Amino acid sequence: MCSVCGCGQTNDGHHIHDHKHHDHAHDHSHHDHHYGADSAGLSVAGFSQEHLIEIEQDILSKNDDYAEANRRWLADHCQLALNLVSSPGAGKTTLLVETLNRLARARPLGVIEGDQATTNDADRIRETGVPAIQINTGRGCHLDAHMVGHAFSDLALQDGGIVFIENVGNLVCPAAFDLGEAFKVVILSVTEGDDKPLKYPDMFAAADVMILSKIDLLPHVDFDADKAVERALRINPDLQVIRISARDGTGIQVWCDWIEHQVKQTHDHRAAPISPDNLTQSGQL
Repeated sequence: MCSVCGCGQTNDGHHIHDHKHHDHAHDHSHHDHHYGADSAGLSVAGFSQEHLIEIEQDILSKNDDYAEANRRWLADHCQLALNLVSSPGAGKTTLLVETLNRLARARPLGVIEGDQATTNDADRIRETGVPAIQINTGRGCHLDAHMVGHAFSDLALQDGGIVFIENVGNLVCPAAFDLGEAFKVVILSVTEGDDKPLKYPDMFAAADVMILSKIDLLPHVDFDADKAVERALRINPDLQVIRISARDGTGIQVWCDWIEHQVKQTHDHRAAPISPDNLTQSGQL
């Protein structure tokens, strides 16, 4: 069980796409294809609150160690990793497919898909021609750095690429678990409540970018986009906001330009940082 959110996890997270296992920069003791969704293998039954806090701190500390190893591996291989997080149904996969279609010719791409079950999203990604690894977490509600670390090397990307991590749909636990990514991107769709940033502040505080998705539906839903953005910025004043419709293409190029700039920074740390003021196209706040 995950002591951070209380989700039950009776089976190890695993990816179900057959591949040859590659060496990774850090070692994990596990069987191939099993990434240890519950790193500690613990149950909360019979534990005091103080003990649960200790367990949580231990889990997160171990995860942070794996995340730092992931970061070193990504740096050594000149890879930019983006962690996409949202509620279920916010449009992560649709946005990802559109993004891959625009970026695939420019550089090597790879995707790690996190879901509790099925390979549906990974199958959609592979239809674009981009390699994808599916990690099924069973009853687990998030990916952790232990799982993702092996998947990075299993993708066997060329240097200078981009790895997109589509996390399990959840706005709670993924906020606490560093995967070694360069940026955490939270996706909020207009089909949700515009008070989501206030209800799930940890996620919006942890994110670097917020994508307001499905904006083509704004005329048909009771959602105040400006209020949602204001609430998110109240939680995290440094949050960059991009308004996107994957259906009609609004804001997609702004998003892709932001990604390309971050890739250049990965290769050249002297590049000037980008800010929302630099993104003036129609999709940007």
